Amino acid sequence: MEHIHDYLIIGGGMAADAAARAIREVDAAADIGLVGDEAAPPYQRPPLSKALWKGDKSTAEIDLGTVKSGAVLHLGRRVESLDRAAHTARDDRGDSYRYRRLLLATGATPRRLPFDGGERAIHFRTLDDYQALRRYARPGAYIAVVGGGFIGSELAASLCGIGCKVTLLFPGASIGAGRYPDGLANHLDEYYRRHGVTLASGVRVVGGSRTDGGVELELSDGEVLRVEAVVAGLGVEPNTALAEQAGLLVDNGIVVDAQLRSSDPDIWAAGDVANFHNPALGRRLRVEHEDAALGMGRHAGLAMAGITSDYITLPFFYSDLFDLGYEAVGLLDSRLQIVEDWREAYREGVVYYLDGGRVRGVLLWNVWDQVDAARELIAQPGPFDAASLRGYLPRSA
Repeated sequence: MEHIHDYLIIGGGMAADAAARAIREVDAAADIGLVGDEAAPPYQRPPLSKALWKGDKSTAEIDLGTVKSGAVLHLGRRVESLDRAAHTARDDRGDSYRYRRLLLATGATPRRLPFDGGERAIHFRTLDDYQALRRYARPGAYIAVVGGGFIGSELAASLCGIGCKVTLLFPGASIGAGRYPDGLANHLDEYYRRHGVTLASGVRVVGGSRTDGGVELELSDGEVLRVEAVVAGLGVEPNTALAEQAGLLVDNGIVVDAQLRSSDPDIWAAGDVANFHNPALGRRLRVEHEDAALGMGRHAGLAMAGITSDYITLPFFYSDLFDLGYEAVGLLDSRLQIVEDWREAYREGVVYYLDGGRVRGVLLWNVWDQVDAARELIAQPGPFDAASLRGYLPRSA
């Protein structure tokens, strides 16, 4: 079967939804098609590791309502080939999609554990993964979380909050190793322990197997851990296979210009899969967070519909860790010069990351409503030092 759309969006996430809405704002008569490989329509992804576990939202409430944009949703389908000359895409069911302009918002795929653990080994990314984990995550259940980054640390806190017995395994010396200053990292480790999470630092999962009613994990230190389920937050890889097949320029994502256009003038890219240049940092980035998905999706949608401008936003990201929370902008890299400005040590304050007198990143730890100010600071040439930065951003808003 052939489908014909003025605008075709490949991908069914937040960037895709934002693009469809933006196109509709500009082109009221547009025929928009959206092809997504998940059965569910586009939904908010952050609640999967946060609000859904706390009971603040239900799965019905995270639906983004993409149908209101008037886009035709082709769900549960994976686009496998793209013919740029013919302006045609083809999916895994044999259907084809002709387009005038195309957005690739194909997202990313989670890295996998080095064994087949069956349905009790969950590589966390989607609504289906959340629902799979929910089947095993009950009070008193032994759950292993692998990975001490954004997803792993959030899931460990969320699972502990509903009464699971959680072991958090990660290869670094502490949670968020390489991101936080040492004092904050050590404090966060102890904070997790006080909340009941067992930490296994400096270890990797090197193998494993299914067992009756659970999973057995083989660890790099020679230990064996038996749990009822394991959930992995090991980072992701951008889904660039379609772009590569089509001959687009790919380098850690789909390379786009300032308008988020790919190396093909009729194809844009946005969200997790897009590699873009940020003028404030003076470097190319690929950002895997909500703000980037929403902002880039909207920007690309407007550009596809004829409203062009440069995408200059430096996306921010955020996390909830028990009753701690933060927002951050730019590069959080502990190898940079770090300036800490605490109102209350490790409870409320601002951490600055500097390189050659320029601020490259800002961590707002339990400090709110300062993201735009942090962006402006990063865009400034400086030079800055510890003395000039202390008190620069309000430590309490």
